[in-house]
Amino acid sequence: QVQLVESGGGLVQAGGSLRLSCAASGRTFSGYAMGWFRQVLGKEREFVAAISWSGSRTYYSDSVKGRFTISRDNAKRTVDLQMDSLKPEDTAVYYCALDMANFRSTLGVKSPLAYNYWGQGAQVTVSS
Repeated sequence: QVQLVESGGGLVQAGGSLRLSCAASGRTFSGYAMGWFRQVLGKEREFVAAISWSGSRTYYSDSVKGRFTISRDNAKRTVDLQMDSLKPEDTAVYYCALDMANFRSTLGVKSPLAYNYWGQGAQVTVSS
């Protein structure tokens, strides 16, 4: 069993920055891809970013590319999402996710269906 706990959400003005962190406990996660998704009430969960098991490959949605950076520290069992130049449309609940079904694979990492463990979510609110 794995538990994911997000931290670092909050309220920020447009143009500001926030850093989300996700800490994993339980079974090892170093051989598996991780991702960040976000969801606005009434809308589907949306892919934000993903990172391969080694951290050598990263993936971003077009809406955040160039503004957000995903990273991981396998020794510390954490994955972070640095969010810069935030916009009001980035307002959402952000979830980290772990794909423990595909060892050393990034197959389908942009889809929430690829992930079998999820955190509880962290609210990010960007004011205009």
